[in-house]
Amino acid sequence: MSEFDEKALLERTSKAELEAKSIEAELDKLTNGDLSSAVDSRLDQLLQENEKLKHRLAIIENAIKAESNLTPGLESRKRPKLITDISSVEGNVCLLDELKNIFEIAITSAYPNLVDPPIVLTLSGNNPKFGDYQCNSAMPISHLLKSMNVSTNPREVANNILNKTPTSPLIERIEVAGAGFLNIYLNKKFAEHVLNCILQYGVRPPPVKRERVIVDFSSPNIAKEMHVGHLRSTIIGDSICRILEFLNHDVLRLNHLGDWGTQFGMLIAHLQDQFPDYKTCSPPISDLQAFYKESKKRFDEDEEFKKRAYSCVVQLQSGQPDYIAAWKLICEVSRREFQKIYDRLDIRIIDRGESFYQSRMDAVVKELKDSGFLEEDEGRLIMWGDPVTHEGIPLTVVKSDGGYTYDTSDITAIKQRVDEEKGDRFIYVTDAGQYTHFVTIDACARRAGILKNSQKIEHVGFGVVLGEDKKKFKTRSGDTVKLIELLDEGLKRSLDKLVEKGRDKVLTPEELKKAQEAVAYGCIKYADLSHNRVNDYVFSFDKMLDDKGNTAVYLLYAVTRIRSIARNAQVSETKLLEEAMKSGFKLEHVTEWKLGKVLLRFPEVILKVANDLYLHSLCEYLYEISSTFTEFYDKCYCIQKDKSGNIVDISYERLMLCEVTAKVMEKCLEILGIKTVSKM
Repeated sequence: MSEFDEKALLERTSKAELEAKSIEAELDKLTNGDLSSAVDSRLDQLLQENEKLKHRLAIIENAIKAESNLTPGLESRKRPKLITDISSVEGNVCLLDELKNIFEIAITSAYPNLVDPPIVLTLSGNNPKFGDYQCNSAMPISHLLKSMNVSTNPREVANNILNKTPTSPLIERIEVAGAGFLNIYLNKKFAEHVLNCILQYGVRPPPVKRERVIVDFSSPNIAKEMHVGHLRSTIIGDSICRILEFLNHDVLRLNHLGDWGTQFGMLIAHLQDQFPDYKTCSPPISDLQAFYKESKKRFDEDEEFKKRAYSCVVQLQSGQPDYIAAWKLICEVSRREFQKIYDRLDIRIIDRGESFYQSRMDAVVKELKDSGFLEEDEGRLIMWGDPVTHEGIPLTVVKSDGGYTYDTSDITAIKQRVDEEKGDRFIYVTDAGQYTHFVTIDACARRAGILKNSQKIEHVGFGVVLGEDKKKFKTRSGDTVKLIELLDEGLKRSLDKLVEKGRDKVLTPEELKKAQEAVAYGCIKYADLSHNRVNDYVFSFDKMLDDKGNTAVYLLYAVTRIRSIARNAQVSETKLLEEAMKSGFKLEHVTEWKLGKVLLRFPEVILKVANDLYLHSLCEYLYEISSTFTEFYDKCYCIQKDKSGNIVDISYERLMLCEVTAKVMEKCLEILGIKTVSKM
């Protein structure tokens, strides 16, 4: 029990408490009486002794708390719950989190007087001599101790931590190396058990506390076609929703549509002129971009039309039925066009326009005004996140003409999402240029008491899509690239690629169509998601459709090749499960063990991405699995054939490893919104 003896500790604690109580009782007597100068002196002495005793008592209590982590019966400190039995693991454990729990216990036991000691754990890399993970806490702890005038060095600290590390079925051994690194070697039996669970039960999420998460993404404007500028928000937002849904969070996918404002006056006026019978016969205005441009041209050039447009806005906002009907018609045509994109990209999203918040804005503005949060500024009513420093840009809550703004709808939207949707986490997927806006929304919402401490606004910003000339991606004529045309081009090029490889000769028409769509949409999504979202990226179909390197095409081919191994051996998944029940996994070859360890990291990668919302980490992990599998397959036979091509031996353990690899890769691709195909 280290340097402390439990019985002695308890005795010392009891004695210190009695002494403290005795002194406090004497203090009470003295402070209630008529104090002379002699008594004043005695009082000062007793106060000093009392402070010393309190300090000694705190040290002893800290020691007892640390020992209670390892000693039954002393449970004043909550000890992290550790895995003690391999059979209790169901295949979804996050190794990194479990190792952090193990070393939290070790470090707080070795150094009980340190408050929040650093627990630093990293993946060791590809060199097996450094173990599988490393605990690198010894050096920062050594610096902390030296600042407290404790003579030590990192290697001594590392050995003290090692001596206090509880045993775990995850760990085969731990070694102190170099200046004080703790190299952690994983237990192969544990890995084999986890892989066996994945084979039997599928890829399951690590357990997390369930939250209500609202993701605001895509967000095109009514009466305008979706263009390449909407691509990133749509793809990134969908994948964020998928990873959070995989973790069993309650996710609300919201499409914050721009469906209200001055432009609807000119659209309604133009609709009335072009299609006067719109109330009884739905007009063919599917080419919304052209319709919008025509109305805007009239608005800019025709003063009479402009007056009518403003009048239409007033009629719309006052709820006049004919104008509401015209507005609904335009919105519905837009939504149908948007849905064509979402269906092709397999995006699920709920439309909720700015109009949804109109009836709530008056109440929010009144509440902010009554609470004294709004200030007048040149006729406007503004709100600062920090009313003292006035840092940043304020929200314009009410314009000088009494109208509301984008700021008003956003502060109202966050209030609705807190109060009515009961959200815990609010994610906004927009271009990086809106970062400051959401910082201000967060600050103002906190100041107004809308957001509580545990709730958070997270801005998922991203760069722009560039053409191969490294300039903003546009058509040759300089127009914005329409998203529907981009998807059509992807389909054409993916089919050309498949035909070039002769896949049309071996696939049925239905299989070829599925492969064409999987490649086209998969390559567009993966090219975006595999880049760090904060950076701009160059859109190039040639690079996207390359079947070598970190591309969707390469990964889709990899999954179909892995699936074909068991198919060619005529071994069903049922047969593999039967073999697993008999013998289980055996990771004997060095490349089998290497692949097994990569697959074990799936929960760790998923939790990281769900926290920081950088999806390129998942893409990098997916490519690592594929590369490691290739290394394994080059060195280890799964099926042996004779010279005539007849199968003479099947390694079921290796086929099981192939099956688990395919399952994990398919789950990663599913989270990225990429469909796999059985043949390609």
